[in-house]
Amino acid sequence: MEGSFELTLQIVIAVLAGIAAQVVAEYLKVPSIVFLLLFGIFLGKDCLHLLHPNQLGIGLEVLVALSVAIILFEGGLNLELRELGRVSGSLRNLVTLGTLITLIGGGMAAHWLTEFPWPIAFLYASLVVVTGPTVISPLLKQVEVDRSVATLLEGEGVLIDPVGAILAVVVLDTILNSNAVPLEIISGLLLRLGIGAAIGGAGGWLLGFILKRTNFLSDDLKNLVVLAGVWGIFGLAQMIRGESGLMATVVAGIVLRASSIPEERLIRRFKGQLTVLCVSVLFILLAADLSLASIFALGWGSVFTVCVLMFGIRPLSVAFCTIKSGLNWRQKMFLAWVAPKGIVCASVASLFAIILTEKGINGGDSIKALVFLTIMMTVFLQGLTAGWVARLLKITSHEATGAVIVGCNPIGRLIGRLFQEQGESVVLIDTDPEACLQAAAENLPVFQTSALDHKALEEAGIESMGTFIALTNNGEVNLVLAQRAFEEFHPPRVLAVFPQNNAEQNGKIAQAFISEVSIKTWNKYLKEGQVKLGKTVLNEAGLSWQQSHLQALIRTGELLPLLVKRDRNLKVVQSSEEWRSRDEIIYLLHDPRPKLLKQLSGGNQSSRLALEKLPEVEEVPIPDPLPEPVL
Repeated sequence: MEGSFELTLQIVIAVLAGIAAQVVAEYLKVPSIVFLLLFGIFLGKDCLHLLHPNQLGIGLEVLVALSVAIILFEGGLNLELRELGRVSGSLRNLVTLGTLITLIGGGMAAHWLTEFPWPIAFLYASLVVVTGPTVISPLLKQVEVDRSVATLLEGEGVLIDPVGAILAVVVLDTILNSNAVPLEIISGLLLRLGIGAAIGGAGGWLLGFILKRTNFLSDDLKNLVVLAGVWGIFGLAQMIRGESGLMATVVAGIVLRASSIPEERLIRRFKGQLTVLCVSVLFILLAADLSLASIFALGWGSVFTVCVLMFGIRPLSVAFCTIKSGLNWRQKMFLAWVAPKGIVCASVASLFAIILTEKGINGGDSIKALVFLTIMMTVFLQGLTAGWVARLLKITSHEATGAVIVGCNPIGRLIGRLFQEQGESVVLIDTDPEACLQAAAENLPVFQTSALDHKALEEAGIESMGTFIALTNNGEVNLVLAQRAFEEFHPPRVLAVFPQNNAEQNGKIAQAFISEVSIKTWNKYLKEGQVKLGKTVLNEAGLSWQQSHLQALIRTGELLPLLVKRDRNLKVVQSSEEWRSRDEIIYLLHDPRPKLLKQLSGGNQSSRLALEKLPEVEEVPIPDPLPEPVL
């Protein structure tokens, strides 16, 4: 009885410490793994001696296996196939080519800098190819980056965990069986991945089938049916082929998500809560079992090894894997910076340390120490600075780039071209086939739909864009679309062209453009080639003069400000725009300059000099279709 109470007390302390770490991390808005590691080490054998995970014996391995199955299933359940499709090429490269680059580069770094034997060096490298949803997901909740980057990081974290774990098992088998040939190694890896994918796919489909046809079950019982199903899928895959269960759980989660079951939201919430509990307990237990002396014994070479992994191998991997991705340099830099290691890395390293020791092979404790050093350095350096780096690179969701433009009319196509010129993503939507063909002829990404509804906006990629603007010729329709976009997708900037007598809705929907002339009239000007495209940069010295004479041109209906580039961000001009020094304004000007000068100045010399502070506008009209904009 006394022995069982000791084990019970160990679990209770681990749960209390884990949830406390989660609460502190939530309050301070930092990744929870930071405090999970700190609390675990503090309670472990090197500090307070309250936690002794070794007392759990083989039970710790069972706890790790079942918890990791839940964690990876929840990760797969949160993946959206449509979003993955947008980054499928880069994701495939990161999971395959990226894994190979990390394996080779990490192995060489561990051998030359930490002086590990080649087999042990590559075993370490196979363990750190993973990133892990247990760290990435909480980090992305704290740091809201634009959707394409978040999807790529989440997808990599979920899919690379089973690949990395299976790869590590194959490398370990090779070390234990020195007679293994390359064909056996590769076939073992592919066989585990294939068996896991097949069982996971079939199991996920069966779970979806059952949940759709068991209306007599309560929501709570359905959650438990899914939990039992996940462990059943994991156990079956493990029984057929060792370590294939990890891939099976990921695939099962993805397939169940694709089944579109009615209770999906409740199941995701339940599995999310279980994942938080599992991660909390496992990190506390594994960190408590860590010997700080073994980390210090590695020397400075281990620190250099991790630095090479973070600042050399990861950027190299991202550079090669995202060559044709369409991501801009800011997004690629963030991907290169963020690659923290998680629970799968820690748990498999702890398990391997035990196996190597039992087999009489030196290096088990050193691998575990170096893996945990890698976790600590990547989490503290990358996890704690991710928010700052995202803001510096301007890829947070509040500073997200790109635009979804409803309306393939001339104004919409022109704005799309201007966004493209700045290297930003843009998608145009319209129900008019002829207008869509015109946009496609100008090499603009266009999405033709029969109805401008939720599905159309979602498929156009509104979730990853920084700006939504509705600028059809119907102001009422524009306002309704903007309201729907804001309520359902919450893009950082929502604009619409609507009548002056319609007030802004809760300050969230901005009225686009400043003009006394309707958008329909400006579209007519563009079609007839009666406009010129220009830009001006406001300077501090002549700011008031420039402002007043720009406003004069706007009031006469001769000038339409389209975009303003401020602090390197390109934004659509709002009706309430306040011009600032160093603003770069891109605008349309109607009628030739001499006619404007005569109308506004009336021959007055001072007015003529004031107007000359505006930039020279190219005298080449802009026909339809639009050529390259004159900037």
